[in-house]
Amino acid sequence: MLDPASLYSYEGERPSLVEPPLVLALNGFIDAGNAVRQTVDHLLATCRHEVVATFDVDQLHDYRARRPTMTFGGQNWVDYEPPRLQLHLLHDEEGSSLLLLTGPEPDVQWERFTAAVWRLADELGVGLTMVLSAAPTAVPHTRPSGVTASASRPELLEGYRTWDVEAQVPGHAAALVHLRGSQAGRDVVSVLAHVPHYLGSSDYPDAAAVLVRTISGATGVAIPVESLQEAASSTRVEVDRQVAESPEAAAVVTALEEQYDAFGDEGRGTGAASAFLPTADELGEEFERFLAKREEDAGEE
Repeated sequence: MLDPASLYSYEGERPSLVEPPLVLALNGFIDAGNAVRQTVDHLLATCRHEVVATFDVDQLHDYRARRPTMTFGGQNWVDYEPPRLQLHLLHDEEGSSLLLLTGPEPDVQWERFTAAVWRLADELGVGLTMVLSAAPTAVPHTRPSGVTASASRPELLEGYRTWDVEAQVPGHAAALVHLRGSQAGRDVVSVLAHVPHYLGSSDYPDAAAVLVRTISGATGVAIPVESLQEAASSTRVEVDRQVAESPEAAAVVTALEEQYDAFGDEGRGTGAASAFLPTADELGEEFERFLAKREEDAGEE
């Protein structure tokens, strides 16, 4: 492995911090409803922040798989938006702070990237590390979003719901960071926000709001969430309007509501509710027309 320390550089002097929490929020995988992206945008918009360190993205990014945006001004190329993978230091109004590592998930050199993350964490004295993600789940938009969590030790899961199942899933860099941290005895919590299946490809600010509240609760950093709550209310009103126009969609939402009310937002259930609940594939097909109509209406507006 190439030297992990050469994969990043500090912007100015290294800050002196006392066990700051680290939030890892990579984009590119497991971000249903764009909840992680919205969370990052909200944190950077509402908290004072500065860049602490920058990763050498050229060594990590597949430009042909995820092409950056360039602007042509009519007679010449005038702008380029390079991918950035950066560590930010955020401050709330009360003087508390946290570190936020965000940017595109590396396409290559995962082990080296993971080693670099933990080297940075050691250099900055990180205490708790929190990894964010969001997944489509069999929950209705008419009920509050929830989260499930996994952690490097049971004590860190107090107050969180967990999914006690074993499964093999496609790997991703954030999960590898968690795994290597857990193996090294570090405090790591991964938080997965729940997003309705049928809104997984649309912005779902309710899930972002619950991620922000979860970060605040775990780190003690005061982060305002009102703007996300307002956006969530607007989204709920719009989806309600669209669902009301489709008896098929309304029936699915009703079944999801019955399951949620009986068993919570774990996406499982038995009895009367599940008897009428479609499979994930059926759910996707059922809402295909609904989402297509929503896009058409947005285009007309």
